[in-house]
Amino acid sequence: MIISKKMTSSESYYEGKRRQMVKTQLVSRDIVDEKVIRAMEKVPRHRFLPAELWNRAYEDIPLPIEEGQTISQPYIVAYMIQALSLKREDKILELGTGSGYQTAILAEILEKIYTIEIRPQLANKAMTRLSELGYGNRVKIRIVNGSSGFEEEAPFNGIIVTAATFDIPKPLVEQLAENGKIIIPIGSTDQQTLVRATKIKGNLIEEELLKCIFVPFVRTEHNNN
Repeated sequence: MIISKKMTSSESYYEGKRRQMVKTQLVSRDIVDEKVIRAMEKVPRHRFLPAELWNRAYEDIPLPIEEGQTISQPYIVAYMIQALSLKREDKILELGTGSGYQTAILAEILEKIYTIEIRPQLANKAMTRLSELGYGNRVKIRIVNGSSGFEEEAPFNGIIVTAATFDIPKPLVEQLAENGKIIIPIGSTDQQTLVRATKIKGNLIEEELLKCIFVPFVRTEHNNN
């Protein structure tokens, strides 16, 4: 009973931090999609971080996770998801599962999420967290290089990419449904722009949204040529 009370008190504390995060970092800026706001209020970001960083989980910053990767700042996660204008029945592909935090936010909004992570250790830990929090049955993960996409489940209404590249890999364009949107950071290691591209009559119409910094996208050799 003592452990249970401590856990309840702890979760109540983090719930308060989440509400404050949503109010001061998201709603006070330009996050207006109610689905995104509710998901950000509900998903415990601290659970997707190393325990020693839990006290910083709701700060407006990216934070390190395993294998030299990061978990994006809450605002960027909310902004990217909002930019896709999601409907519950949409079929979405996420490239870069990482810790699974953004995957969980998407799982609060959508019926099914398809996600790719190239690093087996990260993918397995993410799926463990997602299952513990009740999202496991909504998430299908592949442990492969993301540049080839998820062909057997295409087409997708939206694709969200959490690593920077110099261009949009051709397989992702092919796997995007007509009128679908892809949001992706484009640029070098230290100079990137978040781009939203909409597929219209087979071609991508690109919009530059904001400056950003993401880890580099890992691509297969044949996709670099």
